[in-house]
Amino acid sequence: MLLGWVRAILLQLAHPLVAAGVAEHSSFRGGTAATFARLHHTVGAMLALTFGGEAEREQALDAIRAIHRRVHGTLPAACGPFPAGAPYSAEDPDLLLWVHATLVDSIVRIYEQLVTPLSEAERDQYCADSAGVAIALGARSTDVPVDWRALQEYVDAEFASGSIAPGDQARALAAALLSPVRGPIAAPVTAILTLVAAGLLPERIRHEYGFSWNRRQRRLFDGVMTVVQIVRRGLPRRVAWWPEARSPSSARGRAP
Repeated sequence: MLLGWVRAILLQLAHPLVAAGVAEHSSFRGGTAATFARLHHTVGAMLALTFGGEAEREQALDAIRAIHRRVHGTLPAACGPFPAGAPYSAEDPDLLLWVHATLVDSIVRIYEQLVTPLSEAERDQYCADSAGVAIALGARSTDVPVDWRALQEYVDAEFASGSIAPGDQARALAAALLSPVRGPIAAPVTAILTLVAAGLLPERIRHEYGFSWNRRQRRLFDGVMTVVQIVRRGLPRRVAWWPEARSPSSARGRAP
């Protein structure tokens, strides 16, 4: 799922208005400590939304809404179809929908690649289960896809519209995302994350981010993903699953 988040974040940042909001209002480039603090809070929120009771769920939603209320501004430079000065807001239903759709799409794809294929009904159920969170955060209920086909049609339409166009801010943020640690292990960690991120992205978005891609990198990507797949499928549940997912009450869980 964490690999799915990397793909989702890069797709989200490929929208210039999302990238502007993150660049100007987040700790994305705050160093290793900020990276792991942000990851800790994000994981906690996702687990509360998925496996928490109503009180935990509402607390997580309130915290996210509070952050969103502070994130607004204008695009500093023209990017894609958006002129300089175009307004953005984390409460914009259209941006919320894009963030939601990329997350659901990425999680389903990475789960199928590394864990097990899903049936069409299971994909549809995941879309339906996750829709409530997007609506609670401000997406329009009539716009949120509740089945896999509708989700794919929405994502394809956004790509076709030209609004998904990684700019300078997105590329700078991507570099920070893929360099989460410093010190002697920084170079190999960044190299592996960059390889995996490039392999998971659609071809056009990969190119516009500036990731290099050739047959050798494709073979390396396939090898890394095969190793991850084998390890993941061989892990016992107590290691592979979040503790919250293993609890008896997890039957009430929702898709993030």
